[in-house]
Amino acid sequence: MCQYSANHGKASDWHLFHWAGLLNSGAAMLIIEATAVTPHGRISPQCLGLWDDETAGALSEKLGRARKLGPKIPVCIQLSHAGRQGSSSAPWRGGGQLLDISQGGWQAEAPSALPHLNQDLPPRSISIIEMMDIKKSFVDAAERAEALSIESVELHAAHGYLLHQFLSPLSNTRSDGFGGNFDGRTRFPLEVFKSVREKYNGVLGMRISATDWVEGGWTPEETADFAWRLKLAGADYVHISSGGLSASQKISPKPSYQVPFAKLVKQKTGLPTITVGLITEPNQAQEILMNGDADLVAMARSFIYRPRWMWEAAAKLEGTVMAVPQHSRCAPREVQNIFVTAQVDD
Repeated sequence: MCQYSANHGKASDWHLFHWAGLLNSGAAMLIIEATAVTPHGRISPQCLGLWDDETAGALSEKLGRARKLGPKIPVCIQLSHAGRQGSSSAPWRGGGQLLDISQGGWQAEAPSALPHLNQDLPPRSISIIEMMDIKKSFVDAAERAEALSIESVELHAAHGYLLHQFLSPLSNTRSDGFGGNFDGRTRFPLEVFKSVREKYNGVLGMRISATDWVEGGWTPEETADFAWRLKLAGADYVHISSGGLSASQKISPKPSYQVPFAKLVKQKTGLPTITVGLITEPNQAQEILMNGDADLVAMARSFIYRPRWMWEAAAKLEGTVMAVPQHSRCAPREVQNIFVTAQVDD
């Protein structure tokens, strides 16, 4: 989850605290929040970035310190460009409200000059030359991530951000070969993926909103088709979420409500698939995996609200979980055998 706690894109002590806690949660992998590939690609002025040596240096220092404090689990980073959702305020400062220049904001950029909300200042439609610059920024950020020994990169094409804006006919009305039909709308996100795949040697996936939840928008069937093309381009996995593009979306959230989308993509493509969304209980997550509906389960709010969620899951499901030596004595007597002591740096 975005933390809105960076300093001009640079990771802060908040990230050190946040990541160290998550690395000690018992999870199989930590996914770092949506991280902007350009300054204008941030959601808010406080969002994390990886666009130059300074942002890379700050991320390296904080993540390096956090990784010394926890088990040796893989780390993934979401690389993102917010598009027309850029220049927004943080959630606790009126999230979603666009900031003007005097508030530290900027004019957002997007595939088409269509605002997210009717009252918003319309974004600037980016040129093909600018698109190529943004594509290079994704590649450069992925190479920086690899240089920082981050094991996986996830390109963010969900939740209404730039790559999602290209995919959806609700936000992409271009007529230059990067819009219109399915082939046109998927062209730029696919080009970005292929360019990153050519240069990045780690595990590479993409996060996709399976549906806009709006009639006439992006659909689950299109998601499966797009995921198949990603597979042919060398994708290692896809992470299936939904929504976030339109204020007109009609969602009735309930436990596991997005799992059928991941199941559809997995069945159609055979790609390893991550599911997410209102998965809050160990037995619920286990059932998803046992049924073969998805290969991995991602969580955010549940882990922040219950930082030792994985310990509870290990106890309930008679499994084991990695824990640092300092934590290995704290489990109730009847579940002492859940811990596998992790090696940490001195």
